Amino acid sequence: MPLSHVLLRHQAGSIVATIVDYTVMIALVSLLGTSPTVGTAAGAATGGTVNFILGRRWIFRSTGTHPAPQAGRYAMVSMGSLVLNTCGVHVLADIMHYPYVAARFVVSFVVSLLWNFPLQRSFVFGGMR
Repeated sequence: MPLSHVLLRHQAGSIVATIVDYTVMIALVSLLGTSPTVGTAAGAATGGTVNFILGRRWIFRSTGTHPAPQAGRYAMVSMGSLVLNTCGVHVLADIMHYPYVAARFVVSFVVSLLWNFPLQRSFVFGGMR
C-alpha cells in the first residue's frame, strides 16, 4: 500500500482517537475542574488505547503477530507522545494562556505527524503492510 494511503488511514484513525481523547480531556477539565495538564494526560492515555486498536487492525493491518510485543512498543511510543502533548499544552495553555482546546489541537497535530506516525509505522507495527 502506498505511503500516502497509510498516512491517510493513520490520520483518520487519529481523528477517531482524538475525539475520544478530547472528550475525556474536556469532561475532566470542564465537569470535574481538573487542570488542562491533567486532562490532557488522561485524554491522551485513553485516546492512545483506541489508536493502538485501530493501528493494529485497520491502519497498518498488523495482526499476524502476537499483540503483546506491539503493545509494549506502542506503550513506549505512546508515553513519548503523552509527554510531548502534555508538555506542549502546559507551555501553550498554562504558561502562555492560550485556550487549552486550541493548544491541544495544535500540539496533537504536530506530535501525530512528526512522532506518532513515523514511530508507529517503523517501530511499533513493523512498516507498511
